[in-house]
Amino acid sequence: MKTADIAKRYLNYFEKNDHVIVPSASLVTDDPSLLFTVAGMVPFIPYLTGVVPAPYKRAADVQKCIRTNDIEEVGHTARHGTFFQMLGNWSFGDYFKEGAIGYAWELLTATEADGGLGFAERDLWVTVYEDDDEAAALWQKVAGVPAERIQRLGKDDNYWSTGQPGPAGPCSEIYFDRGPAYGRDGGPAVDDNRFTEIWNLVFMQDLITNVRSKVDFDIVGELPMKNIDTGMGLERVAFIKQGVENMYEIDQVRPVLDRAVELSGKKYGAEHEDDVRFRVIADHVRSSLMLLSDGVTPSNEGRGYILRRLMRRSVRAMRLLGVDGPTFPELFTASRDAMGSAYPELESDYARLSAYAYAEEETFLRTLAAGSTILDLAVTQTKDAGGTSLAGSEAFLLHDTYGFPIDLTLEVAEEAGITVDRAAFDALMQEQRTRAKTDAKSRKRALADHSVYREFRAQGETVFTGYTDLETSSRVLGVLVDGISVDRASVGQVAEVILGETALYAESGGQVADKGVIVGPGFELDVLDVQKPVPGLVSHTVEVTAGEVSVGAAATTVVDAANRRAARQAHSATHLVHAALRDTLGKSATQAGSLNRAGYLRFDFTWGQALSGETRSEIEEIANNAIRDNLPVETRVLSLDEAKQAGAMALFGEKYGDVVRMVDIGGPWSRELCAGTHVSSSAEVGLISLVGESSVGASNRRIESLVGLSAFRELAAERAIVSQLTTTLKTPRDQLPERIAELTASLKAAEKKLAALEARALQDRVPALAATAERVSGFAVVTGAAGAVASQDDLRQLVLGVRDRLGSEPAIVALGGEVSGRPVVIVATNDAARTRGAKAGALAKIAASALGGGGGGRDDIAQGGGADAAALPAALADVRAHIEATAA
Repeated sequence: MKTADIAKRYLNYFEKNDHVIVPSASLVTDDPSLLFTVAGMVPFIPYLTGVVPAPYKRAADVQKCIRTNDIEEVGHTARHGTFFQMLGNWSFGDYFKEGAIGYAWELLTATEADGGLGFAERDLWVTVYEDDDEAAALWQKVAGVPAERIQRLGKDDNYWSTGQPGPAGPCSEIYFDRGPAYGRDGGPAVDDNRFTEIWNLVFMQDLITNVRSKVDFDIVGELPMKNIDTGMGLERVAFIKQGVENMYEIDQVRPVLDRAVELSGKKYGAEHEDDVRFRVIADHVRSSLMLLSDGVTPSNEGRGYILRRLMRRSVRAMRLLGVDGPTFPELFTASRDAMGSAYPELESDYARLSAYAYAEEETFLRTLAAGSTILDLAVTQTKDAGGTSLAGSEAFLLHDTYGFPIDLTLEVAEEAGITVDRAAFDALMQEQRTRAKTDAKSRKRALADHSVYREFRAQGETVFTGYTDLETSSRVLGVLVDGISVDRASVGQVAEVILGETALYAESGGQVADKGVIVGPGFELDVLDVQKPVPGLVSHTVEVTAGEVSVGAAATTVVDAANRRAARQAHSATHLVHAALRDTLGKSATQAGSLNRAGYLRFDFTWGQALSGETRSEIEEIANNAIRDNLPVETRVLSLDEAKQAGAMALFGEKYGDVVRMVDIGGPWSRELCAGTHVSSSAEVGLISLVGESSVGASNRRIESLVGLSAFRELAAERAIVSQLTTTLKTPRDQLPERIAELTASLKAAEKKLAALEARALQDRVPALAATAERVSGFAVVTGAAGAVASQDDLRQLVLGVRDRLGSEPAIVALGGEVSGRPVVIVATNDAARTRGAKAGALAKIAASALGGGGGGRDDIAQGGGADAAALPAALADVRAHIEATAA
């Protein structure tokens, strides 16, 4: 039975039993505490917890999930995969235990001819929570499961909660007996390898509080509305129904494994370590493809880092199998073909997805070539020195300079029989993050725990009136201070205010939140931020600047009209730039992210190379021609299917409901799904000026533009600069480029001539410096200060000149100088000195230590540097003292 057929049977069964079939949510979840959708219940959490009223009584779905917390287990067990699909059926205050048990048992045991999954009843076991007598009795009554195949387990195994105060309840799990070849008899309580869990039924009936751990909390009562949350692992059922050993061998995964086998020339099943690598590749390639399809792109942070890690582990596994060249064009194509029937978007969007994958592999192969050489050398040096741990600074250098991931360094080190000082590496990483964040303050203010919004969301969605109005009267539904619901907030306090209606736009779709105020009888609030903490609810973060705001008070939201007008211009300009990009580069140039605020837009798009100046000008001209043509801007509210049929672009990373807002500029030329605020016609945008284009990762580019009055001011400033140049240089405007080029060439020639004179002057000092050589325990030693020098290379040539002048006797030369105000010491030794044990690298480190920096190099020549130029005399004195002490 094909995997897609199992999913189809599941949905068909529950649809016949009056369940609404819900499409899978994105792998990118709205939950701020999660990077990904890690379980089938994640999209339903707002409904299960009561924060948001459920839009249906019964539902069923096939939910895409990503979980990487046990990534090291991938390939080693039959059931661990980073990407998996959960079949779920849900009841919100409708059927409960008896219904859930009846549905599960009927679907599992009905014959395949009747649309069931055809499991033999004798092969199925059940576990229940140790105190759940009701569930145990129902399994016997409804399903006829004999008492000896019903086992009771404790809270750790058979009680579900979110880990937070709120809804919870006992669960019941269904297991399949794989037979004596897979372990001991005695049920899942004895051996959960032989007995594989396939379906978990959660009976959400309790309200818990004082949560101290997963198994330590207080049950304070029953929920007024009891829910059902079930999850059946599609891959687990598939490998059982397909008669294969594990999830990596099912029809949606095995083709990737087989292609990896072909590329490597090895045989699957011959060597355990190779088999693990094949399974890792099959799993990670599929997971990467699915993440890419939901808009995640490789990066060094957050979700992008997880994707990058999956891809790079795949590349690493192929290299360990003996394949050094690119393999993603073969492997990703195999995964697309295997998954395409279940997810058609993989076929239609493969050009975009594959561009990211291929570019990431190409980049990492270059990284491996450079980083592996450096890492191998560091490992060798560590072992030669008798060490058993690679320094954290070495691992950090590989990560920071060469992009070599720490997990790969750990793996290579482990294979070489040494460890990595992970604590030191983590400390260096934290220092780097701290430096990066020193000048950046987060604009967002922390929102309260989502459970506190339940009572407000239960009163309905916040009505947004800002498409047509800049002022809206409402009432205060709630006030939160430090995440706690309170009656009021006073002058000077920062609080969240919940209203029934608002004219203030909450940040979403790339558009930043409105600026404005909220006023009411006796109070005024300065709006600091506007966000949607849960779907359908708007929270205003405010500072109370006058009076006291209380629950129930009348309140009017007032939008800063000038800021909104500029924000509307920027958002509409983003749509114009997107359309112009696609006109210029083709349909593969799709949006990968955006930011719109008053006077400015930032637009990320999929493209693998820098744009030429001519292309940038063309994009800018097309966008401004659209402004000139005063194209109509029309918005329509319609179903998602209708919008897609009309050709509207659904952008990756955005979440869409069944009803969407479609924005047209010039009809179908620019047609996007967008909930943002826009101008009424394109001429209102005023002007677009492209001010930057740069790379933001493999296959991603970023355009930055000024919009409206900000663009005019930028052009006016440039005009003033040009006017000043024409006056200063006494050159007509159209001849400025040639004149500036001439002056630049003349300056470079003068600088080159001056550098040559300075270098010659330094070399003229060689005889005098050589004459200062002193004999220290058999060495001719020259130490001294060269003063300010143009470059380190000039100082190096001076040191080498003095060393050569001293002839064949053992000689050590250490000279210090300042390059652009920073101290440098260069040390050189000749063959005779090195024969006697003198090493330039060791002496350079000593000098660098006195300078407050670092140093090192070869035995014949090395350098050290730092930040304290005043310490140069002390640094040279330390070098001389070390020579004396060593000789002694």
